[in-house]
Amino acid sequence: MASRIQRLIALTAILLISSFSFANESIIVASTTSTQNSGLFGYILPKFKEKTGIDVKVIAQGTGQALETGRRGDADVLFVHDRKAEEKFVADGFGINRKDVMYNDFVLIGPKNDPAGLKQSTDINNAMQRLARNNALFISRGDNSGTHAAELRYWASTNIDPKELKAYRESGSGMGATLNLTAGLNGYTLSDRGTWLSFKNRQDLEIVFAGDPPMFNPYGIILVNPSKHNHVKKAAGEAFIDWITSQEGRDAIAEYKINGEQLFFPSSSDHVAHN
Repeated sequence: MASRIQRLIALTAILLISSFSFANESIIVASTTSTQNSGLFGYILPKFKEKTGIDVKVIAQGTGQALETGRRGDADVLFVHDRKAEEKFVADGFGINRKDVMYNDFVLIGPKNDPAGLKQSTDINNAMQRLARNNALFISRGDNSGTHAAELRYWASTNIDPKELKAYRESGSGMGATLNLTAGLNGYTLSDRGTWLSFKNRQDLEIVFAGDPPMFNPYGIILVNPSKHNHVKKAAGEAFIDWITSQEGRDAIAEYKINGEQLFFPSSSDHVAHN
């Protein structure tokens, strides 16, 4: 019993020392609009600050923009969702210590009456072909985000150039603004499930296709390389990465729900192969 109490005292002391060492510390995390717009950060970041004393300032932008922010050294940590681009970022020496964090999936959103017939699609390729064949209005983010990159992969897999489609439009905006535009025009778009679940202005829209394995949407976290930018807050950034990939961080992600529905799922070894 005595040794157990001593261990608890030692662990408490370590946590207190850690919290004190990061008192009044802050880091900048460049992340996707989905993690911000979904409300996830609003839920988990207070838990992290209470644990460590570190304040996290979020720059919410598309993944492509977030990676560029990291290249310039204007963030300490990136939290994004384009695995191929993330791996290139690390391979080019701009980031270190990339880890899987969580996942959800992409969903195709469209009018409830579904004039393009996406509800009858057999897979994502068939869904994109139906959009093209029926000349359905499709609103793309067009912003080099992780969602936009996924959309372009789906078009490419069907050998369709969306720029040649008469009813293809680009919003050049984040997911929330793109969904608002799609609702106003009663068109189709691709969204991450988290932003869709938290989106209020649905009007006549609903999920018309989802569930195909290529629509798996993993998120990764990366420390911006302090060797490239010596002002990067390495210790505090690593503390955030360690926490969000720990059991406590994973539990916080899993706990976040809207109307009883879980928006993001902590990554596990079962899903790494999909990334």
